[in-house]
Amino acid sequence: MNNTDIKVWDPLIRLFHWGLVISFCIAFVSEDNLMRAHVYAGYTIIGLLIFRLIWGMIGTQHARFSDFVRPPHAAITYLKEMLFGRATHYSGHNPAGGLMIIMLLASLLLTSLTGLGTYHLGFGEEILEEVHEFFANFTLLLIFIHISGVLLGSLYHDENLIRAMFTGRKQRQE
Repeated sequence: MNNTDIKVWDPLIRLFHWGLVISFCIAFVSEDNLMRAHVYAGYTIIGLLIFRLIWGMIGTQHARFSDFVRPPHAAITYLKEMLFGRATHYSGHNPAGGLMIIMLLASLLLTSLTGLGTYHLGFGEEILEEVHEFFANFTLLLIFIHISGVLLGSLYHDENLIRAMFTGRKQRQE
């Protein structure tokens, strides 16, 4: 099998990804102690999510949702195929990775909206704060699953997906 280096993730996707990582970390660790940092990180996340939704429709090939959003059963099938050593290699996100991205975006959006509602609108502050904390913690769980999937996929397909998120390039297996 021959490997060639191909461009997959454009600079805007990589900036979005690492900006989101940094903003979520700041928001998560500053929740009660540094409210100003928490709020600014939350605003940054909202801005990044708006960008990602737009770029997911008009961006480069592998940034577009049409390139990687599949029905949930496709992700389950892909994971089963991995167990049996038959999973297809994808240039962009595989079906499980695509599902994870949608789940992360949805969870971050719900976290952000409930935080915005709690901080600015005062809607049922106590219940919204509980929902906000739930989705922040749920997002953290999804992040751990995401990182595990990246590591597993890197090993399974013999490619460095972490490096690819810095360089924008990954191995295409031929």
